[in-house]
Amino acid sequence: MIFWKKSPGFTVTVCCLAFIAARAGNAQSQRAKNVDAEVRQDNSAKPHGRAGFLQQFNDSLEALTDKVAPAVVQIEVAGYGPVEDGSGSAAAFIARQHRIGSGVIIDPAGYIITNAHVVEGAQRIRVTLNRSPASPTSALDAGSKSTFDAKLVGIHNESDLALLKIDVAGLPFLLVDPKRTVRQGELVIALGSPEGLDNSVTMGVVSAVARQADPQRAMVYIQTDAPINRGNSGGPLVDIDGYLVGINTFIFSSSGGSEGLGFAIPAKAVKFVYDRLRKVGHVDRSEIGATAQAISPALAEGLHLPVNSGVIIADVLPGGPAATAGLKVQDVVLTVDTTPIGSLPMLEASLYLHPTDEVMTLAVLRGKEKLTLYVPVIQQKHDVDRLLDMVDPEKNLVGRLGVLGMDVDSKIAEMLPDLRFKSGVIVVARTAYRASVVAGLSPGDLIHSINTTAVNNMDDLRNAVRPLKFGDPVVLQIERDSKLEYVAFEFE
Repeated sequence: MIFWKKSPGFTVTVCCLAFIAARAGNAQSQRAKNVDAEVRQDNSAKPHGRAGFLQQFNDSLEALTDKVAPAVVQIEVAGYGPVEDGSGSAAAFIARQHRIGSGVIIDPAGYIITNAHVVEGAQRIRVTLNRSPASPTSALDAGSKSTFDAKLVGIHNESDLALLKIDVAGLPFLLVDPKRTVRQGELVIALGSPEGLDNSVTMGVVSAVARQADPQRAMVYIQTDAPINRGNSGGPLVDIDGYLVGINTFIFSSSGGSEGLGFAIPAKAVKFVYDRLRKVGHVDRSEIGATAQAISPALAEGLHLPVNSGVIIADVLPGGPAATAGLKVQDVVLTVDTTPIGSLPMLEASLYLHPTDEVMTLAVLRGKEKLTLYVPVIQQKHDVDRLLDMVDPEKNLVGRLGVLGMDVDSKIAEMLPDLRFKSGVIVVARTAYRASVVAGLSPGDLIHSINTTAVNNMDDLRNAVRPLKFGDPVVLQIERDSKLEYVAFEFE
């Protein structure tokens, strides 16, 4: 403000001071504007505070998804299975079925892991690769084929895992490290095709690292709250570094949808089963030459044990690996390879999945003394492997089905005590012929009939397949893992 006085000098002085103040104020205002512009520019380039952390978290999730999604596939299965007739009766009809699941590529040569229940009873398996534009690969160039017929390499129902193979090379794949530690509370993402919606991603945490969902089964699972629904089966659970944590397999749900209780087969089990299926088509058990049983309160009191629950060694095979390592009857098992053992199924799971080329570290309680033993692990030969030594490739070949088979006589029935029916033809091995792949037969399958014609021996089977022509429908009734099912296909 300018005050006009009679003295012109005063007036001028005031005017000059006001002008100088105004200039100073304008300069300060300009500097403030410049600083504000620089801050805004810096904020746009480098977010800070909470917004910055959220942006970094978002960018990390996007990068992780771009990295792992190309290795996830959708699996479509066509086959035959039982359906109810709607009358409420217990009877069931066999009808053509179509299922969609997920899988994950774990080898660039086209090997894909999925759930056994996804491909159970499959007549035809088709795999659709993820054509992610963010992560192009040589195998998925623009305009290239993305859906392929897959063959079943092997299946392992105990772990609910199956191995598929497609004739494509150079595929993106996920790393599986069985020694990588999984921690409760760590972030994970689940990928797959829930309800057929391919290339879907959900996020959650590891709720538990070793959940025994069924007290009667040896399998333990990784529990997660990442949303999993029908169609996610066989897809991967992945950590923030892009490693396979597990294979999503089932949920606990009262509504049929995700309720935050999802379960995945751990990477250690996936790697073990994959290696065995790829090498020999089935999974051998590992053993140490000892028998264990659960500790009951009565057992603990009668033997004066220092604990009243857990697992106790009941027998040690003389001269076996456990005996050589110093394991004794009445030893209480505490840990296997640092994993606490609280139940008999947990011990069985640890033994079952332990590689045969690695020594097992066993911590036991003997009286009040804690001991650490190093026990060699041996391979228990699969029942079907024992039959391979007895077959003649020429005499036992059923060329039109592409399998080697044997009559189930009294000797074979004694070797395979779990068979429900002691007659038929057991598949000992598959040949390189495509017929065995189309038929969906696996070593250990027991053939009981073909197109309603009973099969009691090799002659019956050969006589039944001899008149078949290209395109004829074929329905085999087989016994697999003590359960009867149908395998249907068109003859090629």
